[in-house]
Amino acid sequence: MHDRRVLVTGGAGFIGSNLANALAAENEVIAIDDGYLGTADNLDAGVEFQQRSVLEDNLPTDVDVVFHLAALSSYAMHEEDPIRGARVNIEGFVNTVDQARQDGCETVVYASTSSIYGTQTEPSSESMPVHVNTGYEASKLGRERYGEYFANHYDLSMAGMRLFSVYQGYGGAEGHKGEYANVIAQFADDIAHGRRPELYGDGTQTRDFTHVDDVVRGLELAATHQLSGIYNLGTGERYSFNTVVALINEALETDIDPVYVDNPIPEDVYVHDTCADPSKFSNATGWEPRIAFDAGIERVCSVYR
Repeated sequence: MHDRRVLVTGGAGFIGSNLANALAAENEVIAIDDGYLGTADNLDAGVEFQQRSVLEDNLPTDVDVVFHLAALSSYAMHEEDPIRGARVNIEGFVNTVDQARQDGCETVVYASTSSIYGTQTEPSSESMPVHVNTGYEASKLGRERYGEYFANHYDLSMAGMRLFSVYQGYGGAEGHKGEYANVIAQFADDIAHGRRPELYGDGTQTRDFTHVDDVVRGLELAATHQLSGIYNLGTGERYSFNTVVALINEALETDIDPVYVDNPIPEDVYVHDTCADPSKFSNATGWEPRIAFDAGIERVCSVYR
């Protein structure tokens, strides 16, 4: 994608800043963020930053493409304040997309979540039934339904990307997220500093860990192809938390055992395993993950040497 005017909401956050910085090489990019989980320090000089909320009027939506990544993005955030979660994740989405529509933008790519598949040890396809067990999942499913409305009623290109466990490490834009960073970033930082990482339960839970560079490339392809509908953005492979710790120890040449603790998230809502079937998106765009898991772990750990 090049020579486009682009808006990235949540653009100073982890995924948003990586996307904004990548696009700014060949496009005019505006990033808005309310500062809750984002920081302007993540952004390159070539990105125009505005500290704005997606709930505001008069957003800079006179663009060719909107990447809507702004969200309260965890179970805990929504349980703490369900009304705020719904406002930001659903009302903020509708507000941003409708302003963009009125300004003539016809292409929107937005973040959904793989959590709505629940626990799945086999690759999950977009045709599978989805379920809502948490406020976070409800807000993302609501976003998908409003995306369907905008596509059907206004003929907008609305690509909803069900993201799997996206990581980069504290050497990238995850450093400011703290307890909300991906477990790979948290475990690597613990082990690098001689701390024993805490694993919920017995550490056998698995995730489809997807490097942020592959996610950024996928988001851009979704916009370039002006996709509509729901698409998985994950690798199709899953690794346990125990395996993550072992690979980090290997990369850092350490031997630190984890501590196993009780899971603070209720078992009936905790997603134990995730795995993407990315074939629909791959067939539509040619996307394939390029960063193998061991190479991704190496990238995360390289900053500690």
